Amino acid sequence: MSAIYIAGIALCSVLAQWVAWAFKVPAILFLLLTGLLLGPASSILDPDALLGDLLFPVVSLSVAVILFEGSLTLHFKELKGIGKVVRNLCSIGMIATCIIISLSAYWILELNWRVAAVLGAVLVVTGPTVIAPLLNSMRPTQDIDRILRWEGIVIDPIGALFAVLVFEAVMLVGQGEVFVHTLIALFKTLGVGLSIGVVAGWLTTLLIRREWLPFELHKFGILALVLISFTISNHLSHESGLLAVTVFGIWLANQDDLEIDSVLEFKEDLSMILISTLFILLAARLQLSDLMMLDGDVFIFLAVVLFIARPVCIAISTFGSDLPLKSRLVLGWIAPRGIVAAAVGSVFALSMMEAGVADAEKIVPLIFTVIIITVVLQSLTAIPVAKLLGVRQPSPNTILIIGANHVARAIAKGLNDQSIPVHLSDPAWENCKMARMDGLPCYYGNPQSEHAERYLPLTTIRSVLALSPNRHHNALGVQYFSHLLNEKNVFSLRSSTNHAKANKDSATFLSRQILFGDNGAYARLSSLIAKGGKVSATRISEEFSWEQYQEMNNEAIPLFILHGEKDSDDSPIKVRPFTINMEKLPQEGERIVALQPPKMSVLKDPNNGKTKEPKE
Repeated sequence: MSAIYIAGIALCSVLAQWVAWAFKVPAILFLLLTGLLLGPASSILDPDALLGDLLFPVVSLSVAVILFEGSLTLHFKELKGIGKVVRNLCSIGMIATCIIISLSAYWILELNWRVAAVLGAVLVVTGPTVIAPLLNSMRPTQDIDRILRWEGIVIDPIGALFAVLVFEAVMLVGQGEVFVHTLIALFKTLGVGLSIGVVAGWLTTLLIRREWLPFELHKFGILALVLISFTISNHLSHESGLLAVTVFGIWLANQDDLEIDSVLEFKEDLSMILISTLFILLAARLQLSDLMMLDGDVFIFLAVVLFIARPVCIAISTFGSDLPLKSRLVLGWIAPRGIVAAAVGSVFALSMMEAGVADAEKIVPLIFTVIIITVVLQSLTAIPVAKLLGVRQPSPNTILIIGANHVARAIAKGLNDQSIPVHLSDPAWENCKMARMDGLPCYYGNPQSEHAERYLPLTTIRSVLALSPNRHHNALGVQYFSHLLNEKNVFSLRSSTNHAKANKDSATFLSRQILFGDNGAYARLSSLIAKGGKVSATRISEEFSWEQYQEMNNEAIPLFILHGEKDSDDSPIKVRPFTINMEKLPQEGERIVALQPPKMSVLKDPNNGKTKEPKE
């Protein structure tokens, strides 16, 4: 019977994630709803009866993996460049938020002081999994978008680490005869957690660099080390394991030339599985009696969280900065709580209940209440607030190019020369490096990954061009972005003319828009560029029609039609790629961006014998 329940949880997790994907909202909402329906609402699922004594270890180990994955994204060099405001948000702002929420929980809800302190520490964490989908639909100005994204990324591991330290401190108070004994116990916990984390990080780095661990075992090996580090640290000093795995992840993230991209991708997938399962289990554990014991004072507490704690945090963090008042008001409103808060808070609640701390059973219901209210309320009001304050960006106008190979770079430079903003993406570091040397922004990694959702400027992307020579990379990108941006804004390049029929007939490319006509396969473009072909623009006019252009440039491969002027601030330039079975032909006044063959890419100047690029 247990197998049926476990399989059912897996199925419900997938369905909840799929519904969230379909509606383009944070998955946490549907995961919580699923857990509440299976647990308190229908009593179909009882996690305590299903897992018994394994419940606490399963939750604890899952949280350890989630925190480890989050800490793998915290690079110190990036922390230095994210600005004063974000640093303040993740330091003095975080502490101010914790103090305000803790005091309000102690005075308004009359909770045990230990529970109030832990609750305040846990609720400082926002997290990228709830921030990213909200920002993608909200499209705020660059300063707001940048601050909120980086706050979510950085405060995820730092806030969790802060919560762990607060939990350790409040649980150790009073265990010794005097204050000195309590400090000794706290430093013991910190010392064990830090030591185990550093040793695990050093050992993993050594295993990978010396190639003592084969590549195919990197993912499984590091997962095993995370679990064993967490367990050993907890054994040596109670509840120090979360600190150990967080330090472990930060250590790996900040090692130069350590190839852990495959590990991070694996951990992202594993974290999604664990988060989905964990949320359903934790929400199902809630009892109607737990929810009923939250009286009317909870609404006052929520008002403090929404209208006092966050605005004060922003006021302190932005003090002395040149951030406009409108941006500060938006930042003071947007702070949805997410997965890390619920997961870490649940572990602390279980530990405190085992220790017999009064009011510990109220932690989880309160955290879930804050999560539901902040996510729902702020998701519904984010766009109206941004419009009201005039901080919503205009329609996206950036073209994302999947691939940073020499073909993609040549096309990107051609578009960039015509004042079309572009952003490239490639999992090959050499290609990214070459693109950046050409002055083209490039994301290093797969654009459909969770990591890309944090680092790519998705709010500014209007259309996607899949220009990778790898058909499978193109197919994944097309499938992913067709949902996000609408299928009509996503285009794909064929790898070669030999693959034309396969591309047209395959399920992935069915109804997709194939770029650059019958002669526009990657192999053909690559050959022309390798021989010296150049991407240039020509204007269609009354004196020089589209038919005349074709006659004079019969060997050129038309790429795009541009409508609008470079220097116009009134409206962005509209870009229409040439595609197979293209209906609307270039009109008078529009520009044709084309790849000219080598003999057409330069013209001879009879006056001085030098060569120059052709003019429009």
